[in-house]
Amino acid sequence: MLGRDTMSDSGAVLPWLVIRQDDNGNRYRVGRYATQDEAQRTADKLDVRGHKQLYWVERIGQTARP
Repeated sequence: MLGRDTMSDSGAVLPWLVIRQDDNGNRYRVGRYATQDEAQRTADKLDVRGHKQLYWVERIGQTARP
């Protein structure tokens, strides 16, 4: 059985996160996605808006930073 961290309320596996970090270093989860490609497309779309925030993709359980 999969852990709760990889499940959405509907039961779908969503192990990929898009994370946003603002100018003050605060981090927020933007969304959860089924595939890395889907998450990366979302992060790329948000990134091209030209704001000072950083967006990156993480797999649940990883603590990588951009």
